Amino acid sequence: MEIRIQSIHFDASEKLQQFIDKKVSKLDKYCDNISTAEVSLKVVKPETSENKDVSIRVVVPNNEFFVNKVKDTFEEGVDDCVEALIKQLIKYKEKVRG
Repeated sequence: MEIRIQSIHFDASEKLQQFIDKKVSKLDKYCDNISTAEVSLKVVKPETSENKDVSIRVVVPNNEFFVNKVKDTFEEGVDDCVEALIKQLIKYKEKVRG
């Protein structure tokens, strides 16, 4: 699986990128034919709490899944997005098997 990280209007730290790689690569356990995962990070103006916008798009053959969360930190957003994607991938796998 190829993981692409795009940070809009800021530079994501090496630590944040490693965190995202670690979390997103867990999705391979739930669906083995994921080709790409695109992670988009954005800081929403004005500077308030819950201004970190995280969206993840996962591409599998003949389908794609998308999740978007706005949280206090990028780490929280990535965690929540990955959890939501796990649910979607499990549902998708059950549907394909059925």
